[in-house]
Amino acid sequence: IDDKVIEFRRSEFVGPTISNELFINGLKAVFFAIIAILIYIWFRFEWHFGFGAVIALVHDVFITLGILSLFKIDFNLSTIAAILTIAGYSINDTVVIYDRVRENLRKYKKTELLSLLNLSLNNTFSRTIMTSLTTLIALFSLYFLGGEVIKSFSFTMIIGVIIGTYSSIFVATPILK
Repeated sequence: IDDKVIEFRRSEFVGPTISNELFINGLKAVFFAIIAILIYIWFRFEWHFGFGAVIALVHDVFITLGILSLFKIDFNLSTIAAILTIAGYSINDTVVIYDRVRENLRKYKKTELLSLLNLSLNNTFSRTIMTSLTTLIALFSLYFLGGEVIKSFSFTMIIGVIIGTYSSIFVATPILK
């Protein structure tokens, strides 16, 4: 028998109490992030822009959480970080489109609102799609080559970027009608 000592360098176990606490704190973090974003949008734009942005943001978070539960992805700290990152990514995308709407409202005062929204979306569409595609390329690389530790983060981000792009175009802008 060898006299070698086996040393455990790392052991992880998350019990039900800590898991519940993690879930509650994660929901609180997402809730407070959405409130902070609402306040930012309210000061930056008018209230109906803020309302549309927050509806799109809540849409992104809930759809992403629904897909995570559908695929039974672990809800851990990296997932919470991904959800908060998705909130920032989504609001940035929406703000870019809303900025163009606001510019076009000043520029084309006599244009019908629906035509103006369509023009604003067309002006920002290539930027929105190219940003999403380049982000997805990086995220797919992380998912397939990044290892097990970052898999839930990158999967959550992939879903969030797709849903966030969708909501910026098809949820946030139509709410302005």
